[in-house]
Amino acid sequence: MTTTPMLDTLADWAHRGWLRRLDAAFAAFLHDLDPEARPAVLLAAAMLAHVESQGHACLLVDEFVADPAGATSWAPDAAEALRGQVLSVAAEVDELLAALRVSPLVGDGSDDSSPLVLSGTRLYLRRYWRFEQQVAAQVLARVEGGATAVDVPRARQWLDLLFPPQPDREDDFDWQKFACAVALRASFSIITGGPGTGKTYTAARLLALLFAMDRRPDKLRVALAAPTGKAAARLKQSIESALLPLQASIGDRLDLAELVSHIHGAKTLHSLLGARPDTRTFRADAANPLEVDVLIVDEASMVHLEMMAALLQALPRHARLILLGDKDQLASVEAGAVLGDLCRDAEAGRYDDRTADYALAATGQAIPADFIGGAPGLAQQTVMLRESRRFKGPIGQLALAVNAGRLQPAAALLRSGDGPELHVAQPATPARVVRLALEGREGAPGGYATYLREIAARPAFHGDETADREAFDAWVVRVLLAFERFRLLCAVREGEWGTEGLNTAVERALTAAGLLERPGHAAWYEGRPVMVTRNDAGVGVFNGDIGIVLRPLRADGPLRAYFLDGAVPRSVSVSRLAQVETAFAMTVHKSQGSEFEHTVLVLPPEGSRVLSRELVYTGITRARLAFTLASGAPGRFAQALSQRTRRASGLLDLLSE
Repeated sequence: MTTTPMLDTLADWAHRGWLRRLDAAFAAFLHDLDPEARPAVLLAAAMLAHVESQGHACLLVDEFVADPAGATSWAPDAAEALRGQVLSVAAEVDELLAALRVSPLVGDGSDDSSPLVLSGTRLYLRRYWRFEQQVAAQVLARVEGGATAVDVPRARQWLDLLFPPQPDREDDFDWQKFACAVALRASFSIITGGPGTGKTYTAARLLALLFAMDRRPDKLRVALAAPTGKAAARLKQSIESALLPLQASIGDRLDLAELVSHIHGAKTLHSLLGARPDTRTFRADAANPLEVDVLIVDEASMVHLEMMAALLQALPRHARLILLGDKDQLASVEAGAVLGDLCRDAEAGRYDDRTADYALAATGQAIPADFIGGAPGLAQQTVMLRESRRFKGPIGQLALAVNAGRLQPAAALLRSGDGPELHVAQPATPARVVRLALEGREGAPGGYATYLREIAARPAFHGDETADREAFDAWVVRVLLAFERFRLLCAVREGEWGTEGLNTAVERALTAAGLLERPGHAAWYEGRPVMVTRNDAGVGVFNGDIGIVLRPLRADGPLRAYFLDGAVPRSVSVSRLAQVETAFAMTVHKSQGSEFEHTVLVLPPEGSRVLSRELVYTGITRARLAFTLASGAPGRFAQALSQRTRRASGLLDLLSE
């Protein structure tokens, strides 16, 4: 391969760890396609691959030229070298844009002949440009095309029945009732809100409403899905627990128990779409659509751009899609911040007169004047739930302050909250974090010793297969639930403050304390918590699933990993689990869709662009009863609140058009 000085520079940067080797290799691949490619084009292509790995859908060329390190999140020690290269090949943004426009490697998206697409000042990998176009087109078509006409008087009767007046409601306007009314009138809608605002509670009543309004409710095909197995299981449980108690108020008008029985178990999105092993394609697509009339997707903030494009392509035109999620949580690990882009008007509402008239007729409520102000069609199908019933105490106040970026109130809450709900371990050390992991802290649910003591209480095997199996399954459930009470959440993976270092340290400490037995430092041992890191439909495990390794019913058998599907345990031989990692500590990203009684958020002492307001907010909102901040340095909490996650994307502009 003929090299150029630019390719040599990119290879050197990859060797230094400033770029991924894949980023440099991508530029080299483009040079193979076009040996005359200008250095500016190769540099932009490598940086595009780099920012895509950070979750951006595109490279903002104007921002890259103005501030190369800021646009690519490069560390200060590398920023000068990057800036020098940019100045050497394109001192002005127009110079770089001109080089891109004339390159045969760059197109406008009108055909598939070029690997890169330039749209305005946004540079895309072709497939991500296509994903954005598909998502925008599908969303706008569903919002503007509408679903079946709404029988408003009938809808009003059912909405009044499903949402009776509640004297203790803080807000006079029932946003949950309004969200259900909004979801009736189009085939696409979004219900967003923070923890405890009742997103799945609202979705359950929406399902009851859809059953009630349908001419043949017993034929209505409903599917539930989420990005991870844990989130999917929680969605199914939450929907059922919210639906079945409604029967008393509905009476014999609708047999909810019978209708709920038709709803199949919630699936991961990969499972729903039919992931094909070792490819990026799915069995379900536009030519082979899903057999569904209503699809509810929870934890939608975790759905990346490519997955959202695949989902919308596979959804029949008549089907309703309802997205549930917290727009303020961390965006997906992979490229895109789809829910955040879709929910841009959620806080302000910006409902037009038509929506206001419909809300009054369907719910008997007038939308508060502060939320009136016409916006594009998508805003009319987006509802933000604003009253949290779970987070009213110190944890909820802290989450609100962090989400708003109000450092002083947040810091004051942490300083004054040294009690059962809030606690600060600062400056923390890895050893102090490990002590928290073993026994928790005073006033807060204990650490991992709790589930290991449950393992030690394993029921005896008596030889009665049926009774022994029931006792064993009940014990497995207790072990799994005990483990889910507590979790270490990390901002980073590497180092002694990351998941890799803390998992090893906790494992050693539990072994030294006699709580774990790990013969010969074996990779698999009883009590090891594992998190699946890659979907394996053949085995029945999916990315994010968490299980515990245990001996089977007959204790002399080989070890198995046990997972919880709702209230029922299932197991997989450890020999079949190729892609797992120990899960005493997990990243905040991986924790989305989960809740723990006691959450310890670990912030490293070193400054990092990974630390963001969204990361801290997501970590706090994983805690149900107790939250502990373990910060390696006093300034890290403040740094995180000052940094917002911003994903480069063109989806907002497409939706506005």
